[in-house]
Amino acid sequence: MPSRRPEGAASEGEPMHSMRTRLFVILILTTGLVWLSAVVWIFFSTGSQLERVLDARLMEAARMVNSMVTRRALGNGEGATVPTIQTEPHPAYNRQLSCQIWSLEGSLLSQSADAPKTRLSERQQGFSNTVINGETWRVYTVDNPEAGVLVMVGDRVYFRDHLVNNVIAGVLLPALLILPVLAGLIWLSVGRGLIPLSRIAKELPMRQASDLSPIEEAGTASELRPVLKAINVLFQRVSQARDRERDFTAFAAHELRTPMSGLKTQAQIALASNDPATREKALAQIVVGVDRTGRLVRQLLDIASLDSGVEPAADEQFNAGRLLETIVGELTPHAGEVAEIAVDTQLLALELCMSPELFSLAARNLIENALHHSPQGGRVSCRLVENGVGVTIWIEDEGPGIPDEELARVTERFFRGRFRSAVGSGLGLSIVEMAVDHGGASLEMRNRPQGGFAAGIVIAQDKVRRQAAAA
Repeated sequence: MPSRRPEGAASEGEPMHSMRTRLFVILILTTGLVWLSAVVWIFFSTGSQLERVLDARLMEAARMVNSMVTRRALGNGEGATVPTIQTEPHPAYNRQLSCQIWSLEGSLLSQSADAPKTRLSERQQGFSNTVINGETWRVYTVDNPEAGVLVMVGDRVYFRDHLVNNVIAGVLLPALLILPVLAGLIWLSVGRGLIPLSRIAKELPMRQASDLSPIEEAGTASELRPVLKAINVLFQRVSQARDRERDFTAFAAHELRTPMSGLKTQAQIALASNDPATREKALAQIVVGVDRTGRLVRQLLDIASLDSGVEPAADEQFNAGRLLETIVGELTPHAGEVAEIAVDTQLLALELCMSPELFSLAARNLIENALHHSPQGGRVSCRLVENGVGVTIWIEDEGPGIPDEELARVTERFFRGRFRSAVGSGLGLSIVEMAVDHGGASLEMRNRPQGGFAAGIVIAQDKVRRQAAAA
């Protein structure tokens, strides 16, 4: 049966959802940008350097002709000619320098064979640009007052631009030819670099659902190690949650089996007996069993709710004393004459800002535990203790307490110590610890010097909104 792809997941063929394609595009664009920047830099740098080189050549040619004129190498009069000044022919740069010799009076004395008829420059000395017949010329003029002439040597700017373009083409052409090869190498390199990720992607689907062992990190790329550590931590948390659920189910089934068997037995006794006293005793035992089973079911539901990972209710401001009195009022009918429950009047002046549901859950279980461990006619006290960093609400009983060696384990689920009560299930203090932790408080426990056990809900000062002594 083919596996279903989750909604919103990218298929392997969707280009921009592939890490390999994304990296390939990024590298190609980055490389192209670098090359383009290099071409632009070469274009302007080469143009500037070429201008200086060709200007220097113009200057040298003009000075050479001027030197020849000075030595009268050209003879006198208008019939004198100027030898053609040219470069060696070259396929990419085939051109000639053009030379003109003008008298200071403005008459053309001589010129090279390819020179235009129009005066190359109106400037008397140095470099100038002139447009002749639609073409721009770069001209260098030498003023020779001794010989009474102006020597002008120039070349077309078109040839200069053509030379620069040839240089740029020489750079771009190899780049364009190499680009497909480079793209292929980048594609293969990226694929090679993603092999560790592909290995992990292939390994995970092959695992059994029950296999939550850590993924081996040895030999893995350093960039992937944080991902593997996060996955391994998740595996560990899932494994712990599964173990807790398995243990919870096993313990819950065991704890429910006993009272259910007892209820069935007492019901059979009540049905089979004709003695009213025996029947009444059996029915009373059924009521006790139903109470115990009901408390166990409620505690199991509370544990499941706290374990579900649902965000706790938002903090609210409430009066701790009045909420405790409400809980005591609900528990008193069930406590009977076992013990008296007293709420310190100072608690009536205590306003807290936390989840009232979580506080009520913790306080109810602490008071129930205290009642179940109290002797006949004992006293359960709810009192307030203040300190510099917050307040502590202590629930104290006069029972046997908890052996010191068991104090560290009393918050374990279904743990029932040496002095277990007849109706306890070993979940009360586990629920209290989880509730106060979710509510941003903490739990303290200790044996009382005068006998009995004390459990305190420690609340930080930032959750105490108003505190005043009772009148």
